[in-house]
Amino acid sequence: MTAPMLLNLNSQPTKSASALVRDAIGLGEGARLEFKSSFQKEVVETLGAFANTRGGSILIGVSDNGQIVGLTILPETVQGWVNQCKQNTSPSVIPDIDLIEVDGKTVAVVSIGEYPVKPVSCKGRYFKRVGNANHQMSATEISDAHVKLINSSWDYHPDPEHGIETISANKVQTFAQAISVHSPFEAVMEKFELVRQGRPTFACYLLFATNNLMLTTIEAGRFATQTVIKDSITSKDTLIEQVDRIMGFLVKHTNKAYIITGNPKREERWDYPMDALREIVINMIVHRDYRSANDSTIKIFDDRIEFFNPGALLDDLTVEKIKTGNYKSHLRNKQLATIFKELDLIEKYGSGVRRVIETFVAYGLLEPVFEATQGGMAVTVFKQAEKGRPPKTNVGANEGVNEGVNEGVNGLLALITDQPGLRSAALAKLLGTSPKNVERWLKQLKEQDRIEFIGATKSGGYYSKP
Repeated sequence: MTAPMLLNLNSQPTKSASALVRDAIGLGEGARLEFKSSFQKEVVETLGAFANTRGGSILIGVSDNGQIVGLTILPETVQGWVNQCKQNTSPSVIPDIDLIEVDGKTVAVVSIGEYPVKPVSCKGRYFKRVGNANHQMSATEISDAHVKLINSSWDYHPDPEHGIETISANKVQTFAQAISVHSPFEAVMEKFELVRQGRPTFACYLLFATNNLMLTTIEAGRFATQTVIKDSITSKDTLIEQVDRIMGFLVKHTNKAYIITGNPKREERWDYPMDALREIVINMIVHRDYRSANDSTIKIFDDRIEFFNPGALLDDLTVEKIKTGNYKSHLRNKQLATIFKELDLIEKYGSGVRRVIETFVAYGLLEPVFEATQGGMAVTVFKQAEKGRPPKTNVGANEGVNEGVNEGVNGLLALITDQPGLRSAALAKLLGTSPKNVERWLKQLKEQDRIEFIGATKSGGYYSKP
């Protein structure tokens, strides 16, 4: 049995109130039930904590170990308790108080439901109920509670530090064109609520700022060991650009094999399913807590990739729930999610984790590990195959582009295939490497007849060959 959701003395007509109190005492203290031998200031704090979470009841006249010690109640006692609750909470909490005789002693049942107006403060401090204890809420938790009150999210609010002049009209217009909206800059900003009170929203600034941003920093590295880094990038791009920048780095450091199957066209297989890696990256960007002082990180090792993203799971979400894909989606950044959905970068709210797991399993690899940490979410994906996976698909890995070609060339070819028409300078930027490296890799690919340059010298770009 578990502690009652909220001690309702009228919930079971066949039982007396005293029997219901005994039942509750037998269950012990929990997320929605607490014992107090007398009315103290901690009672008001607990009521505030209950009001900020899911409601609960306090049995006054019961010791911590569940012994009924009883109370002496005077005519003015209950009203005095109510006054203390009203005076020391904001918005004012007014609990229900019932006096019950149990084994010849008086026990007060003080109950409060979850408050519709949150957060409730107690003498200027905010508490929430976690397990059988009250925890003081952090500044972020208080802010989140205020935001939920108006059915909004942090990223919808106007950015007090940055004006419209910090927003790139070109980036906004590129977004509009991508979703077939043919409207001027101001109209696009209004249509998607990217401007409020004459200022860009936080989401607008993260998406379309003219310059690079400290807030969006993602540190990505290719590690030879836990401490030796072979290559790294620091992305401070605006969020839509960041997807391609990070994926370019992952592609650069992920091997690809070509498989000879007897079909006219060779099949290719990456170390990891790239669609699933892209899903993880997009989830990181959309669901990150941009108010956290921590950066997102990606660590690529020989046998695995580790992703970390600031932002704890919201409300009652658990890793188990998000792995099922069957839950009500809780969005930290509603406006960011809306823009990414408009761009078809995300499909359905709440289904990304399930899709990643299914893709890895179907690819014959171990299921990724998702972990909720104190500062956010961690995901680890593995190159190792599951038992029963089809035979290793590196047959013919020395064929074609993989013949004596390193990771950089593999990544370059993949980038040209995914984004045809780019020139060497743009390719170098997306891959996070030097133009000299790109020129050397381009030469190798041209010698292998895998790419071609199409167009005028100053305006053309590179394309992969079938």
